[in-house]
Parts: sequence; structure tokens; C-alpha cells
Amino acid sequence: MANELGRTVTHRYLYARSWSLGDRKSPLASTPCLISLRGDIKMEKTLAPFSAVTDDEIPQTLTVKSNLPLSPPNFAENSPSFESKVGHVLPPSLDEADAGESAGYGGLLPISWQRLNHDQNLTSLAINPSIIALVDAVQLAGQQRKLIDALVAIKHQFPGALIWTPGLGGPDNVAVLTWFGVDIFDLARSRQCSAADILLTGSGPREKVGSDSLENTDMESQLLHWKLAINEVKSALSSGSLRSLVEQQSLNSPKLVEHLRYHDQVVRMKQGVGVSHVPKGYSLHCNSSESLANPIVTHWVDYIANQYLAPAGMDRVLVLLPCSAKKPYRMSKSHRKFLDAIGNTSFHEVMVTSPLGLVPRDLEETWPASHYDIPVTGKWSADEIDRTYIMLKSLISRHQYHTVINHSSMKFELKGVEYYDTSQNLPPTSRDALTSLREISSLVSTKHEYRNRKHHKILLDNFHSVARYKMNNDNWLFDVKIRGKPPYWRLEQNGKQIALWSNDRRGFSLSKSSIHPIAEHSSLKEISIKPEVSWKGDIFGSIVERFDKSIVSGDDLLVLQNSAPIGLARATASGWEWSSTPGMLAKGHQRL
Repeated sequence: MANELGRTVTHRYLYARSWSLGDRKSPLASTPCLISLRGDIKMEKTLAPFSAVTDDEIPQTLTVKSNLPLSPPNFAENSPSFESKVGHVLPPSLDEADAGESAGYGGLLPISWQRLNHDQNLTSLAINPSIIALVDAVQLAGQQRKLIDALVAIKHQFPGALIWTPGLGGPDNVAVLTWFGVDIFDLARSRQCSAADILLTGSGPREKVGSDSLENTDMESQLLHWKLAINEVKSALSSGSLRSLVEQQSLNSPKLVEHLRYHDQVVRMKQGVGVSHVPKGYSLHCNSSESLANPIVTHWVDYIANQYLAPAGMDRVLVLLPCSAKKPYRMSKSHRKFLDAIGNTSFHEVMVTSPLGLVPRDLEETWPASHYDIPVTGKWSADEIDRTYIMLKSLISRHQYHTVINHSSMKFELKGVEYYDTSQNLPPTSRDALTSLREISSLVSTKHEYRNRKHHKILLDNFHSVARYKMNNDNWLFDVKIRGKPPYWRLEQNGKQIALWSNDRRGFSLSKSSIHPIAEHSSLKEISIKPEVSWKGDIFGSIVERFDKSIVSGDDLLVLQNSAPIGLARATASGWEWSSTPGMLAKGHQRL
């Protein structure tokens, strides 16, 4: 029996993952989970599938054993069992110091801040670790940036490993640490609280309420709060709502807010960390100011501000409109009124909203524009105004707009364009505001003699915009005709269907006939599988020869073999995971 840990990712969200442990067809446990330490109370093995002990030697030896049969191929006995020297661990503040005594290697990999900075062998290990213990995590958490820098470095170097931060986790931070990529937690803080007659809850440590034993601080009570917190995280991961839980939990301490804000900054700059498509029913809840820094949001902001191009010929008259609770916006009652008042489909409509800033009409059906939800207060914060103004100035500077009609509640000072404020500090759907919008739109249309676009042209413009956003380019859509009825539009080329607009996916469902035009124009990110492989199913790391590091979860991919296109796949894992993550990385979609 191999001394390996059977594991596969069942849910993921950026760096956060829920691993199924054991046989992937019938897993016995999942992460986030607990690890049992010496002196802990007895726990269900499904909750604590691992046990860890250290000896009394200097330097210490750390042993991690499985409490369940988790080793392939037979999954018959409790396994695996890992043992590794911890090495000398110096305080993280001694950045330049090298402890000299290196830690061990293998299935269990102890890592410290010094080791990350001085052990060059970490970049060329023969064996990918199954579990990594960040042994000085508690010390790193007390210093600026180091905990996040360490975790991100570990995630990218060892994407297939489960991460344990000894002594750091609790019910009050398990969601945030899971968001950072931690998988395994222990009861160390709960034991300390129990000894001090304090209860460690999902909101942080507190005194027990009352003196009549309505609450206990014993370990059974402490463990109950752990179970509740872990279940909350697992549920949020499976439903795609983990970020909301993270923002809520980060308020438990100033340090958590500090770590989350810095982590958001780091992720914003990382390649291959993101989501391009989500399952039907996903929502992006943006309920706090921290939502402005959510990497899903900032990736959108960066794209619209720096890369987005309006449909050809549409960058003449820009109309700024309010958002709506109903998505896509055009289906809402308010936007039907706006569209009727504007009366000209050659104007470029862009919604003003938070936290996304600006949402062009031609991208309103895509993630995250079609999935976000915000509380409406009627007031804009300074950060929201600054973000939107910067994005708007960038949008105008990269296009040829000569007229801006502002029907949103946000006010702007714009130079070099004809500027009309049609909302006049009135509710945008009020009779007077709509009359003003109608009159100004008619005036501009008459002055410049702009004609309405035909419906087929509107659809083409929208699909070209989506292709530029979700793919490398829109060149594969040359000479495309749109057939069918809403919402299932067919994209045909030379009489053959090359794609279907998927309303559930809010994106293209590519046909086999699209493979060659996509390959010809390099319109998709590419992966190459090994020459000797007979590809029949999904994409696993063992068959991948080369991959694009900028892949994000949900991307459509062009599959190559011997430099020739052979099919399409949809990424289930982002690029940072592809080097050594077990399990499926992409789902096979089309094969020639």
C-alpha cells in the first residue's frame, strides 16, 4: 500500500478549497478539518482525520498519521503516516538568519519563514508533499504581511498540498484562513481558552454567560463551536458564498482585517487566480466596504479600466445609467423605461454601480456583472466615487466619445466632451427625469443623425464584447450569423453552428466546429497533452505536457497534442493549481 494521501478538490474559490479525502468515489472526510494533538479530547474521525505528535528531541520530529484509510489504491488500512524533522526554527523577525539545521522532506513538509527564504531545495523537490505544516504561523500572524506572503508562496509552489497552521486557527478565523488557503486546523487555542474558563466561539473568545452552568467552557463545548464554524465554511464553499462569510468574520479582530486587505492586494497582482464562469445560482454578495477589494471585483475593475473596448462604432455617445437589482439590467422595469426614453440603440449604455464601478450594456450578462447583489442606500461613499470616476476617465480617454449623457445619481466633471446631466437630482425613473433623458437623447440623435442598430447587429456586438472579455480575442467570430430565439442564440459560420449562447453559463457553449477557427486565431488559452496519451475523458495533471499559467477556473481551453488542436475543455482549476494538484483540472468538452 502506497504511503500517499488520496485527495481531490470538490469545491474551490480562488485559494480556498474543500478537499475530499480518501477514495474520490467514496471519500471518508473533507477539508477544512481538524488534526488531533496529544491530550485532545476524542473526536469523530471524519472531523479529525489526522493525528499529530512531536517528540522531545532537539530539533523535534513531527509525525502525522491518518485516522482513516486514506491511501490509494486499496484504502484498506489507516494510512498514510508521515514523519519529518522540524529543524531549528528562528523568530521570523530574523529574516537574514539561517538556522543551519534544515528540516526534513517528503510527504510531510515542515516550513518556517527562514526555510522559505533560505532553503533552495524547496523549489526542486523530487516528492510533492501531501501536508505542509507552517510551523511558525502564530509568529507570522503577529507581523505585517509575512503570514500572507508565506501562504501565497506555499500555495504556488506546492498547490497539491494541504496546509496546516499549528496553533493559529479557531472558530473565529477558520473562514478567513480557509480563504487564504489553509486546510487543517487544531484545538490549541480552544484548549488555552478552556484552561482560562473562556469560550472560543465563531465571534471570538468571550466569558461564559451566567453562573448557573447554562454554558460550559469545557472542551466538549469548545469543540461544538468548531463543528459549527467548519460546517459554515463547507456550506459557503459549496454555494460560492465564502467571500461574504470571510468579510463578516474578518471583523472579529483588527489583525484579520489587516491580513484580508493585504491578501486582496496580493491576489489582485497574481496571474492565474480567478473565476471566469460560475454555475447557475451563484451570487456575489457585496455587503461591506471590503467588497470593493474582493479580487473578483478588482479583476473586473482592472479589465474595464485598462482593456475593455466598446463595440466598433459605438464610442460616440456615452449614456450613464443607474444599476438595478434585477439582472441582467435590461430585464428590469426601470431599464425598460430608460431604453424607451433613450430611443436610440447606437448610443453606448454603461451602468454606474458599486462595487464594480462601470458595467457596459454589452457585458451585462457575464460574471460577475450578472451575479452581484448590493445593499442600496442612495448614497455613494468616497471610495465608490473615486473608483467610478477613475474608471470613467480611463474609458473616455481610450475611446472617441464626443457626448456624455449622465442619467445616474453620481455627478462628474468631464472635460473635452459635451456633458448633459438628465437626472437633475431627481429619482432617475421620475417623470421629469425621464422627460429630460428623452429630450436630450432626441437632440443628440437629431444633431448627429445616428441611426438605430438592427437587432442582429446588437447581438453581434454583444457577443464580440463577451469574446474579447472571456477569451484571448474575438477574431474567431468572423462572418458569424446569429440564428434562433432568445435566450438560446446560435452562432453559425458558413452554415455550421460554432457556438450556442448558454443562458445558464452566461457565456458560450462552444461546438466542435469552433475548434479550427479558434485555433487559427489563437482565441483561447491552450493546454498541450502528452504525445503518447489517448485522450478520452477529462484533463488530469498526469497527461498534461504544457499549460497556460494565466488559466482561471471556468475558462474554455483549446486542447493540443503534437501542436495540433484536438478538442476543447473547461478549466475547473486555475493556473496556479495545474503543476501538481491531484484530480481533474479541466472537464473535456469537445473532441475531434
